[in-house]
Amino acid sequence: MSKTIINCLPLTDEELRAFYDAVAGTGVRQEFAGVAAQRGMMGWKAIVPAELRESATAVIGNIPPDECAQYPHLEWLQTWSAGVDRYLAPGVLGERTQVTNATGAYGQTVAEHLFAMMWSLMRNIPMYARQQTERRWHDLGAALSPAGATVLVIGTGDIGSHFATLCKAVGAHTVGVRRDTTRPADGIDEMHGFDELDTLLPAADVVAMAVPATADTYHLIDGQRLTLMKSTAILLNAGRGTAIDPRALARALSEDQLHGVGLDVTEPEPLPADSPLWAEPHCLITPHVAGGNHLAVTEDRIIAIALDNVRRYAHGEALANRRR
Repeated sequence: MSKTIINCLPLTDEELRAFYDAVAGTGVRQEFAGVAAQRGMMGWKAIVPAELRESATAVIGNIPPDECAQYPHLEWLQTWSAGVDRYLAPGVLGERTQVTNATGAYGQTVAEHLFAMMWSLMRNIPMYARQQTERRWHDLGAALSPAGATVLVIGTGDIGSHFATLCKAVGAHTVGVRRDTTRPADGIDEMHGFDELDTLLPAADVVAMAVPATADTYHLIDGQRLTLMKSTAILLNAGRGTAIDPRALARALSEDQLHGVGLDVTEPEPLPADSPLWAEPHCLITPHVAGGNHLAVTEDRIIAIALDNVRRYAHGEALANRRR
């Protein structure tokens, strides 16, 4: 069967030509279903015409997982997200379907979001914002600073490394935690393994999490580890919500065990309206938007990753960013 790529990216004319050039002379067919008007929007939607699904051997875009069965010849799915958990669930895709993602595109935008959360919490901005709605003029006391702070970054991939670099730029000392401690990461002053986490937490002024959802990271920060942290510490999470035990976190906040918490991801999502975290004045919550508000640099990187893999696919080479 001939190869057919359905491309759902919102492309400019120049980018469109680059995708044509990537498969030139290979016999690979491309169909472009992207909507250019989605460029710069909060979230892109992949809409593949029904008549193209039967012939598609590859799709670029986050098609609805419950529609994957309509692609009987699918060999490769390239997502524009970093997360691919929904597509790896049993029965969603055929066992031989390769799945690649956009890891490497979101580091800057997610890191900036984490950085903004950190500094807002350090300066008590969320609490002042609450006071403003109540028309209250009240000094909330001492603020914190990243200058001289120890920032513990759990997960030092693209996001963690970008965040650490931002923190170093304002005077923080950065400590990284990753599985392979022999691999360096930009922005990290010293690297440690997960087995050292309990000895690292008590010294951290900021703990930033950017880890995937795995059995090893489920409730990585639980009630016991929350008690190891300073009462002046700030906890941030922009990886996966399951990395923090939400009940233990709510309890820790109610007992003033932490200075502040910034969450762009929660367990579950959306966060239920009855979650006590909503009412915690020291908890800043955003609805999983750190990587969704596409900066131009993020969009350009997503497209560059997909373009490279289209060339690889057309020429029979190994795909980059493969998750299965």
